Amino acid sequence: MIALKAEHRLDLLLQIAGLARSTFFYHQARLARPDPRAELKTAITAVFENSHRRYGHRRVHAVLTRQGWRVAKKTVLKLMRRLGLHCPVRRKKRYNSHRGETGRTAPNLLNRDFTATAPNQKWVTDVTEFRVGDRKLYLSPVMDLFDHQIIAYTIGNSPNLALTNNSLREAVATLEPGQAPLVHSDQGFQYQHPTWQRLLADAGATQSMSRKANCYDNAVIENWFGHLKEELFNHNRYASVDALAEALHNYVGWYNNHRISTQLEGLSPVHYRTQTLAA
Repeated sequence: MIALKAEHRLDLLLQIAGLARSTFFYHQARLARPDPRAELKTAITAVFENSHRRYGHRRVHAVLTRQGWRVAKKTVLKLMRRLGLHCPVRRKKRYNSHRGETGRTAPNLLNRDFTATAPNQKWVTDVTEFRVGDRKLYLSPVMDLFDHQIIAYTIGNSPNLALTNNSLREAVATLEPGQAPLVHSDQGFQYQHPTWQRLLADAGATQSMSRKANCYDNAVIENWFGHLKEELFNHNRYASVDALAEALHNYVGWYNNHRISTQLEGLSPVHYRTQTLAA
């Protein structure tokens, strides 16, 4: 109506629109006033962009709080919607490494107790698959349940024994004397193989396995795969598996050192471990 006012009589426009004259001038003055939340919107946008557009309103709110802002989560959510800042929604798609009974299985000693009071008490691991064109890439991470840090991982073109065994070797190399974690996985053939079980035995670690066809028994690493694929893979295109492998290396480094978690007091895994052990 403001644009039409230059060419038509205002009283005629108000009559057609069924709008009171006072209401029109109120909204016209309101539009001319500066946005009282402009600075907050700028801060929200900066946090969202710095997270590689991966944070939802809860994590954005946590960062703003650390920066000194006093704002409600619902306000952050409302403003993010107005600004069109949307965190991707995860879609479940997983790689299944189960090939039947190919070796010796282990009992479910973890029993969905995903808590740990100190580093290297409980580890979880699995394999996930990516497709780039007609080629595939596989990731085998080992996560510490104390702070959900990825303490070791291997990337390869095949979900073979070398992929999983190498990630376990790297994880075991980080152990300090006297540390003997419970290591939980699904019943994939890699984890039933004698070479995997020998690596665990040599490290003094205890093996645990999910029940057959029950992904919830390894829910934490499954959930991490979901975040990884939605934040890195599903909404991007990669020219080659080498480009994706480089992106995966960068993501794990960013996740460990910078990605905050509401379950870790708004800290990243590395910062949470450092702060907790220093207390």
